[in-house]
This record gives sequence, C-alpha cells and structure tokens, in this order.
Amino acid sequence: MNSRTSWYDRAPHLPHPAERWAFLVEAVRDMRTTGAVAPSGPALADALTGPVRARAPRPLTVLEAGAGTGAVTRVLVPQLPPGSRLDVIDANPRFAGRLRHLVAARARRAEPAARVRVDVHHARVEQLATERRYDVIVSGLPLTNFTPGQVRTIMDRYLELLRPGGVLTYFAYLGTRPARTLLASPAAARRHRAVDAVMDAYRRRCATSCRTVWGNLPPARVWQLQRPLSAPRPTEVGAGR
Repeated sequence: MNSRTSWYDRAPHLPHPAERWAFLVEAVRDMRTTGAVAPSGPALADALTGPVRARAPRPLTVLEAGAGTGAVTRVLVPQLPPGSRLDVIDANPRFAGRLRHLVAARARRAEPAARVRVDVHHARVEQLATERRYDVIVSGLPLTNFTPGQVRTIMDRYLELLRPGGVLTYFAYLGTRPARTLLASPAAARRHRAVDAVMDAYRRRCATSCRTVWGNLPPARVWQLQRPLSAPRPTEVGAGR
C-alpha cells in the first residue's frame, strides 16, 4: 500500500487532491452549474448531513443532489444506517462518472452488514424519474446561479420528493451578495435579488434551522427546510416573483 493510499484511507472525508483539480477544471468549464472552485470542506459536509444523523438508526431514504466530486457523499455514506438507500444525482457527466467510481470503491471496502444501496444518476434533479420519497435531501446545487423560475421548479420538486415531515438541507456561501452587486451586470444583479426573494419565501414557510459554518472556505450558511405534513401546492410558495 503506498503512502497516498494510506493517507486517503485514514482521512476518507477529505477530497483527494486529484478531485480538487477535477472540480476546478469543471468550474472553469461552466461556473454557472458548478457554482464554486473547490469541493465542500469537512465542516460544511458535516453540517449538511446533520439531518441524517438526527434520524438514525432507522433505515433512511436519502437523495443527494448536485454531488460534484463526492466531498459530501464521502461523509454521508458511512452515516447511513444498514438498510438505507441513497440516490446521488449530478447533471455533469464527468462528475457522475467519478461518483460511480467512488461509490463502487466504498462498496468494496464496506463490511456486508454496513452496506447500503447507493445509485448514481446523471440527470438534473427536476428530471429525476422516481416514485421514491425521501426522508432527507442534501442539496449542493448553486441555486443563486439559476433563474428564479428554475429555482422555483427545483424547490417544488424537492418538496414533492420529500416525505411529509422530511428535511431538505442546503447551503449558501456568505459574502457573495456584496461581491455580486459590485461585479455582476445590472441584469445579473437583478436576477440574484429575485432568486434571494424566492428562497426567502420558502424559508419563511419551511425553515426549521440555520447555522453558519465558519470553518469552510468560503464560510457558508446551512439551512434545513421541512416539508409540511400537508405539502404546499407549487403556486403557494415563491409564486409571483
């Protein structure tokens, strides 16, 4: 076993240097859909997966959307109780391919009793064809990079995919709003403000907690939104923006 393998096995929650490079390459290729220049750090991944730990030890159904190179996936999989099921989805075909390799490698290392069913999908979350409903959705999508209409479609799909009482956890980087105001075009700045307004509407109705992760680069705010026991119709949240 070489030194690189030994280090990686001792710290499976950390992205491999090659994956940091892969993430940067994809960010340069398409920053709009990648949304950052580096994978989520361990502190942010830990905060995003909090709802999974809170619902253990019963088996769970979990969806991770916008998984990228798998920085959060690495933290998420070991926390899933036996008998759980995880769907991992990313619209980037190169990320999806890397995620499949990551999942296969972890399945080979896991003890049979600890294995959970993990499937990787190359698709946008609003196109995910499934009848499954999830206890937890972990979202890594860069929502502020989309149009307000796209954000409403994604958020309504999340609420549809959650079981009643299920939790969506997602993050937004801190300090990006002033930077966008200074650097973006007027049209882009208006779009960002409109997206913020859409998300504010969902948070007013569904948010249960919010915490700031200062240990990430850049720092991020992590939100948890809970689907009401009676799910709102799509027109009830974020409409008219």
